[in-house]
Amino acid sequence: MAGWIIALLAGALMSVQGVFNTKVTDTTGIWVANIFVQFTALLVCVIVWLLTDRSALLTVCKVEPKYMLLGGAIGAVITYTVIKSMDMLGPAKAVMLIVVSQLLIAYVIELLGMFGVEKQPLEWRKVIGMVIAVIGVILFKI
Repeated sequence: MAGWIIALLAGALMSVQGVFNTKVTDTTGIWVANIFVQFTALLVCVIVWLLTDRSALLTVCKVEPKYMLLGGAIGAVITYTVIKSMDMLGPAKAVMLIVVSQLLIAYVIELLGMFGVEKQPLEWRKVIGMVIAVIGVILFKI
């Protein structure tokens, strides 16, 4: 149950963050907003790390395969694309497309066992769920 609550909170916070970042962009420009977002995220992470974890920072150098360290760079691209999509489509439409895209790509990653994720068998009920989600996007657009 805790996983569900955390996932719902993550989705809600992503939507709010996208709106906030888009409004910051109106004043500053997209890359200044992105820098600010990433910098404040760094500050929060450092503070929480200092207060709680304190594990060795350099253990990140031991991560294998090394391409897994691209998460931060991908995060900068995510911030940019969320801001642009919300600005161009509005929050509801943008988030709907983002979530459907996340579902589709996550399911493909599971099906193919990409990036070290355990490979999962194709389940038709999940495919039907994806089709329903895509139909929902089409209906929402009309």
